[in-house]
Amino acid sequence: MTAIPQGRIRRATLTSALCALVVSGAGLTGCSSEDPDAGTNGVGKLSPEKIQAKTLAAAESAAAVRLSGTVVTSGRTYKLDMRLKGDGGTGSVTAEGAAFELLRVGDQLYLKADSAFWNPEGGKGGGDAAAADKLDGKYVKVPEGDPSYKRFSGFTDKDVLLESLLTLHGTLETDGRHKRAGVRTIRITGDQGSGGTLDVSLEGKPYPLRLVRGGDAGTLTFSAWGKDFPLTEPDKSETVDYGPQLPTS
Repeated sequence: MTAIPQGRIRRATLTSALCALVVSGAGLTGCSSEDPDAGTNGVGKLSPEKIQAKTLAAAESAAAVRLSGTVVTSGRTYKLDMRLKGDGGTGSVTAEGAAFELLRVGDQLYLKADSAFWNPEGGKGGGDAAAADKLDGKYVKVPEGDPSYKRFSGFTDKDVLLESLLTLHGTLETDGRHKRAGVRTIRITGDQGSGGTLDVSLEGKPYPLRLVRGGDAGTLTFSAWGKDFPLTEPDKSETVDYGPQLPTS
């Protein structure tokens, strides 16, 4: 057993006594050795503007991400569960009660849905019904000239989507430390929350973990940062090329 020098013991005893005296006499906790930034990535010490810049840079540099939640745009509410990376993305979207899947590999965008999506009126025996039956459960190639291409491909574009979502609006402030799925975070807000709130990880890279968009424009969670996933075009037997424009649905 190694002997502990008496001088070290006396210093430790004196320090404890002084802390006890300060705490009991003045109601202070300054003797605590706990550092809220100990073991973190350090962004909690930064200004909210720098935190936002750091988290956007981390998000852009990540190879892949999964995002889920809701986005309200142009008066429509979209429920998303998407996995994204540099050359495309895949996942599900629900809008106004209609659910469909999106898959983009490079410039090729596919939409997969059931017959009810393609024929919401439920007509029987007509051309719309016949087309809906043909497209039911198939990956339908979305022509780049179709109005749906720009709208839906945006849900599969990692860089465009994150850049548009992760910018808070108004005066930025920090709003304390929190936890998301067991991970310590620092929260930043825009205009005291009306411009959005963003929880940024204090562990590892400063990835965004949860976003509440300003103006009741939706809430999103982010996970699986940097985790790759397979992204391949569907087999030809599962694909339908409808032509230069999709049927109205």
